[in-house]
Amino acid sequence: MSTDLTPLWDRPETAQFWPQDYGRVLLDEVDSTMAQARRIAPTAAGHTWIMAKRQTAAHGRRGRPWAAPDGNFAATLLLRVGGDPARAALRSFLMAVALRQTLAMSVAGDRLANKWPNDVLLAGGKVAGILLESNGQGGQVDFLSIGVGVNLAAAPAPDQVEAGAFRPTALADHGASVSPQDFLFWLASHFADQERQFREFGFDPIRRSWLAHAARLGEVITARTMRDEMTGTFDTVDADGNLVLLTASGRTAIAAADVYF
Repeated sequence: MSTDLTPLWDRPETAQFWPQDYGRVLLDEVDSTMAQARRIAPTAAGHTWIMAKRQTAAHGRRGRPWAAPDGNFAATLLLRVGGDPARAALRSFLMAVALRQTLAMSVAGDRLANKWPNDVLLAGGKVAGILLESNGQGGQVDFLSIGVGVNLAAAPAPDQVEAGAFRPTALADHGASVSPQDFLFWLASHFADQERQFREFGFDPIRRSWLAHAARLGEVITARTMRDEMTGTFDTVDADGNLVLLTASGRTAIAAADVYF
């Protein structure tokens, strides 16, 4: 094993793989990388990755706290995208595909699965989560912030996990070790490939890549929205990124929900 601690983006043999047109900001500590993305968005020149060693006020979907022990990965991609919010939101699937590709460099790919709408599972436990925020005006998105948290070194302690939440796991629990800096390097490269594909060919190839590794596809799951709960067979993800369930009352497309199985 190499003992070279130089970041991959500074090594002559690998620096070429850092994607062009993507900047990076590396912080020792911040309240949250998502908050930092909001602060720099008005003056950002273009796409920017923001990574922090420590976050003091990290959160996940619907404001839920996100625990980030030392050695885990916490970053936000501030992406200058333009266009309508629905299309911008599809980039959660791009990031999920890129996350799975990056994790598969350290563990067997068949142990990884995509959980709708924005988690990646390792051996049935949640190893990574994605959070999206956008800002713009006139019904158009100027910047999209994609927050990514990955349990590289440790999973949150049981008392830090919300009741009923999916069981967390860490990459280190499965005998793999990767630094946050190296993880950022390869995640940035994989995401840039997905973004190019999305811009050239649209969402369908991304959707098919995501579905190829979807957790519980073809099985019965439960989706809980803010207002109700639906149980049915996970049929597909449609062209708009909606979860499609086959229920007793027919085929139902769900735009936003928490999924349980």
